[in-house]
Amino acid sequence: MSDQDNIVQNTPPVTGGAGSQAPQGQMPTDTAATEEKKKGFLSKILSGAKKEATAGEKVKTQFLKPYLPSDLVGGEIPFVVGREDEAVWNAAAQACGTERVHYCYSIAEDRCWYLATPASSMANAPDSWCPLAAALPGNSEHWDKETVYLYEQDGAASALRWDPETGRMQVFLGAARTIMPRIQSLDASFVTINADVAKPIAWKNRALRQEQLSRTLTKWLFLSGLAVTLVAMLFWFGSFTMAAIFKPQLEEAKKKSQEASLNLMKRASEITRSSVSTHIARINELSLDLNAVGGELLRYEVGTDEKVEWEAIVPRAMEGDISRFGAKAEGLDEKQRGYLRIKGAR
Repeated sequence: MSDQDNIVQNTPPVTGGAGSQAPQGQMPTDTAATEEKKKGFLSKILSGAKKEATAGEKVKTQFLKPYLPSDLVGGEIPFVVGREDEAVWNAAAQACGTERVHYCYSIAEDRCWYLATPASSMANAPDSWCPLAAALPGNSEHWDKETVYLYEQDGAASALRWDPETGRMQVFLGAARTIMPRIQSLDASFVTINADVAKPIAWKNRALRQEQLSRTLTKWLFLSGLAVTLVAMLFWFGSFTMAAIFKPQLEEAKKKSQEASLNLMKRASEITRSSVSTHIARINELSLDLNAVGGELLRYEVGTDEKVEWEAIVPRAMEGDISRFGAKAEGLDEKQRGYLRIKGAR
């Protein structure tokens, strides 16, 4: 930073509605109520991380050291309920030319008043705050807009004032030996900010917040996966143990099944043997009797109920003597006209 004075006026063209005054860094009641309505595992994780971070910021403010950045911008934008943090970050990123910015703001008179600095400017003062932020409207050191607020540190000086004609906020930053005479020449009352008395206002960093939420989400996803794996392993181990302890008593059932199968096979074999032998003998007997008279056995069929049915042909001259075969005449055979078709049953 050179010794030349820096005058910054930021009025980004952001449109929005009005809202009531709220302390710096706090979200209006409507927005908090809306966030509480969010449901789902992911939203609970993210909201929990936000609450923890907010509580941590309140505790850490008492340990912050006053520091005047070498590059500082400031301005005002309209206050939009629930979107003030995003709107301030967007304005600060445009003013600083980078998305990695530190910013702080207050809400008063339906406007958001903010200060911002590139994250690279905080390389030598990571845990610090800018005393000039205490002079923003609504904060501890602000009196009115007609007053010029001064802060000097290590040969550098800064001033915060409101233009009497336009009402826009102006930030002056530069070497104390050059900027202080010019500021004191203004027709206004002056207030020097005492960093030991002023209430510290912590910087915000959206990029760090997103990384913190990403780490929190990754941690919960890992823990969820680990829990599911452990439950699956316990279920598998329990199933294996139960299967090893409670073995089914199948020996007796197996023995009975084998005995029943053997008995069934023996009985079927005996029945088959006796039945087959009987029918073979009967076929031989019929064949011999029919051959003796010049006839021929055509069909011998055994039904499921052991009912036997057979057909044969005999010479037509045997028409009056077929009763000895236990058969009845069915008529002349169509293929062999000189033969008579007979049918028997038992």
